[in-house]
Amino acid sequence: MKKLIVLAALALAACSSDPAVTAQFDDEQQSDISCMKHQEQTPGEEYFDEGNWDTVVSLSILRYYTSNGTKPYCDGKAATEADQGWRKLYVQMGADQTNIR
Repeated sequence: MKKLIVLAALALAACSSDPAVTAQFDDEQQSDISCMKHQEQTPGEEYFDEGNWDTVVSLSILRYYTSNGTKPYCDGKAATEADQGWRKLYVQMGADQTNIR
């Protein structure tokens, strides 16, 4: 049953994805992590338009930062420009800014 739900979610994401949205958010496969890795891509301006928000992607971002946002980066460095972009989007989606460092 779980496989069916996951497949349905993936199919929905594929159908609803906006081809203009090119940056991908890495949620580290929703693993239980002790530190965060830096995002490799910066979200484009299209991500900040609520009309482009994809439910699956949005929930992934919200879950990731709510669970991990106060953890340090694995390399011990500060957030990169890409990290800051995703964090800004997280807050714009209505999430509590205290969930991120």
